[in-house]
Amino acid sequence: MRKILIFTFIAATALTSAFAQRNDEKGMPLFWIREDGKYGYIDKTGKVVIAPQYENTMGFSEGLAATKKDGKYGYIDTKGKWVIKPQFDFTYKFSDGLAMVRVGKQYAWIDKTGKMVIQPRDYDEVARGFSEGRLAVKKDGKWGYIDKTGRTVTEARYKKASSFNGGVAQVETDDGMHHWINAEGKIIWSQNPDEKKPSGASHTSH
Repeated sequence: MRKILIFTFIAATALTSAFAQRNDEKGMPLFWIREDGKYGYIDKTGKVVIAPQYENTMGFSEGLAATKKDGKYGYIDTKGKWVIKPQFDFTYKFSDGLAMVRVGKQYAWIDKTGKMVIQPRDYDEVARGFSEGRLAVKKDGKWGYIDKTGRTVTEARYKKASSFNGGVAQVETDDGMHHWINAEGKIIWSQNPDEKKPSGASHTSH
């Protein structure tokens, strides 16, 4: 009986290593496996549903899995069929209906048909996926946000930037101040992280 190895490991970098499958799919979840250096998928009973044949894969998200074949990345469905043929230098999981792909050193975003919704552009770094229609992007050493059309909604001016959750994201400026911004980039609250609360008090100064 051949031995199937299921690996869970910490990636050395987000852009070069495979990631463990999250159980974020409705219906029957699939989990990636590796055998003889090739990746495939099993279901929750341990049955192989996609035979190990890929150079890399990142787990299913929104019905598709970013997968590498013959040195290029594309996307497969839960039956192992190529929905978006391998053509990119790197890809990441779908989130909010879009996925980041890399063309050379530039970043772009595609929809589930493979159409390039946001054309390749230069960024220092980008967040892994859209959240609530917003994505943090880093340009010239600072973070800002774009929407799903690629429009800049918050200029790149922050030292740090988090994903949106509940219509709000937390950012940090060079002076160490923490700010909460809304979807259009307006600061709705500012907080000095070094400010100590009065004993027994729960309110902090604005």
